[in-house]
Amino acid sequence: MGNRRVIAVVPAYNERDNIVSTIEDLRSNAPGVDYVIVNDGSKDDTLSICREHGYNVIDLPVNLGLAGAFQTGMRYAYKHGYDYAIQFDADGQHSAAYIYEMIRVAETQDANIVIGSRFATQKKPLSARMAGSVLISAMILLTTRQRIQDPTSGMRLFDRKMIPLFANEMDFGPEPDTISLLMRWGYKVEETQVEMRERIAGESYLNFTKSITYMLRMSISILLVQWFRRKK
Repeated sequence: MGNRRVIAVVPAYNERDNIVSTIEDLRSNAPGVDYVIVNDGSKDDTLSICREHGYNVIDLPVNLGLAGAFQTGMRYAYKHGYDYAIQFDADGQHSAAYIYEMIRVAETQDANIVIGSRFATQKKPLSARMAGSVLISAMILLTTRQRIQDPTSGMRLFDRKMIPLFANEMDFGPEPDTISLLMRWGYKVEETQVEMRERIAGESYLNFTKSITYMLRMSISILLVQWFRRKK
């Protein structure tokens, strides 16, 4: 990693049962990587647990959602001059053991974004759960002529060019449509194989209905909405 300064941005909403194991995973498997937890207006005792353990945490008084919490973390990364920022979930599904490989790919491939992909080298399973991912991959391929195997992965690394965009632009969320837009603008996106765990505790905010709505919204945004945005 050399002299590169890297930070993991960890948005957290009601993750009292997962936050300690998530941060200890970062400390154990990526000891040279800093982190900042963004407590996104949690209603449980996520914040108090973070403070009891002495974790680096930013407390948002209200829930801003993933985009707002992630932007808060990226503003922190930008303000403190980090070279890379990693989107890292608080629910225990991401493994810090892959972070150094993501950094290596960014540096050797000169990539602006590296996606921790479940399907970079492994075949995507045929299931209803994966249908949305297949659809979004197809939309990205259609609009960019580039293939992303795991567009919905929430484990992503952003380089020094990307950090100020996500920190300062209100319409830059950590979502597949923004990734697709950046690819169309000429920024380089790479994938590297990772394994992800099942959520240890708690429930995902995406139920079946919300998942369908999300996939349709992303597809429409990639196909139509993003074409009206000008390059930053």
